[in-house]
Order: sequence, then C-alpha cells, then structure tokens
Amino acid sequence: MHYFRMASIQGKLKEVDSWIRNRLRHCIWHDWKRPERKRKNLIRLGVPKGQAYAWSRTRKGGWAVAQSPMLITTVTVKRLARRGMNQCSVTTGK
Repeated sequence: MHYFRMASIQGKLKEVDSWIRNRLRHCIWHDWKRPERKRKNLIRLGVPKGQAYAWSRTRKGGWAVAQSPMLITTVTVKRLARRGMNQCSVTTGK
C-alpha cells in the first residue's frame, strides 16, 4: 500500500521540479533584460557567438524561451545545483 503512495509522490515531485527549473530559467532570462546582455551571458555559458546573437534576439516570450533547447542546454540541472537549487525528487529518498 505504501509503495503506490511513494510512487505517486515521486511523480508529482518530478513535475514540480521540472516546473521550478523552468521558472528559474524564465527568471534568469528575464533578469538579463537586454539583448546584448543576453548574448554576452549565453557566450559565457558556452554558446557559439553566432548562435548566441540569434538566440538573444528571439521574439519568443520568457516562458517559451525557458522551455526551449536554448536555455535547457545552457542553464542545466548541474548549473542550477551549483547555485543551490536541489531537486525535490532526489532529496526525498531515491
């Protein structure tokens, strides 16, 4: 009986983790504000200059950018963990 309850919680924690990571990426993107600053920060994160230029001038909104490969591949789970964002699903057991 408890096995199914724990499995249910793990799934919900993974969903919450995913949403929190997207929200943090959105906040980071929004904090950079200007396209030039976005470009410089993307280059610092290892994106090639031409691609950073194109990504920094995207017309997509912050939430769409947070869920796109451009921020998922640069602002990774490891980078967020280094900044102190731990995963809920990891800290509760498995």
